[in-house]
Amino acid sequence: MKMKLPPLQSGPSSADMPAISVTDLHLSLTSDAGMVNILRGIDLTIAAGETVGIVGPSGSGKTSLMLLLAGLEQATRGSLRVAGHDLTTMTEDQLALWRRRDIGIVFQAFHLIPTMTAVENVAVPLELAGRRDAFASARLALESVGLGHRLQHYPAQLSGGEQQRVALARALVGRPKLLLADEPTGNLDHDTGQRVMELIFDLSRAQGSTLVLITHDPALAARCDRILHLADGEIRSDERRSAAYPATPETRASGTQASASKAG
Repeated sequence: MKMKLPPLQSGPSSADMPAISVTDLHLSLTSDAGMVNILRGIDLTIAAGETVGIVGPSGSGKTSLMLLLAGLEQATRGSLRVAGHDLTTMTEDQLALWRRRDIGIVFQAFHLIPTMTAVENVAVPLELAGRRDAFASARLALESVGLGHRLQHYPAQLSGGEQQRVALARALVGRPKLLLADEPTGNLDHDTGQRVMELIFDLSRAQGSTLVLITHDPALAARCDRILHLADGEIRSDERRSAAYPATPETRASGTQASASKAG
């Protein structure tokens, strides 16, 4: 029997829905020392197409929140709707299909398959979805991040910046509604990291994806439309930046090309 995703929530059309709607979200995990409260009543709404930076000290709950938004962790309680779906009611199989269709994730570690070439790594999610154009789309995605000349290279033959660009191409090849990036430049030197971030901002905007960026870098967070400050599992402040990193279709196109050509 073919697994299907549950229907979208009733109400406004999916185009009018917030990309993320979270109410009283809690996450508690057990440890040898007892129960640990990681997230304590998060309330959050993110509009479709917004870019949101999440900052805070280590242990504040940033990565845990991202894992919940990706359906990779189960909330203890609360409401959690992402890309039109109530994640709290979905099975593991449904969540996997939903992630493949609607979510792109870029981690600090590249998580490339070492025995596959760059183009094979990027094509994997499309092949799993049964797309006949998997390799053609993967080639285009790699070209968009400046790696059209590295299609047949294995991860070990690529620099750190090139591997992260392959991971970015893989995350965006399916044109996800939501892109989650958890410290995507953490394993890169400063200059390479800056160029990779240019691509993340440019390509997510060009595709109309909502971007949630976890970072320790205040300068990167300042380029987002909003900055959320987490501490002790709570949102302590929500700063909206009306003119953050303005872009037009023309500057997006030129900026993406320039970023791809410079990234290491």
